[in-house]
Amino acid sequence: MTISVTEAAAGHVQRQLDARGHGEGIRIGVKTSGCSGLAYVLEFVDAVQPEDEVFEDFGVKLFVDPKSLVYLDGTIVDFAKEGLNEGLEFRNPNVAGECGCGESFTV
Repeated sequence: MTISVTEAAAGHVQRQLDARGHGEGIRIGVKTSGCSGLAYVLEFVDAVQPEDEVFEDFGVKLFVDPKSLVYLDGTIVDFAKEGLNEGLEFRNPNVAGECGCGESFTV
């Protein structure tokens, strides 16, 4: 099982970590939410959990709990900038559908 990060996403995450002044990386997970059932959750990681799976690309570490990894396997995390909006986007091969607002997905 794997999750990868593009160079653009890694740069964005590293800038956020640098601005914050500390942190091991970011945690990516899923939670039950939204119209379609699941939503992505992102948070900074200051303390690694023993059950975490760790993935690293371009010097940035991603931490994923085992339950979320089932839904995220094969995902590519990218950075997108469209007009005034910018942020991380997920290219998840497991997604079967998304809600109209783009906030949640189903597998």
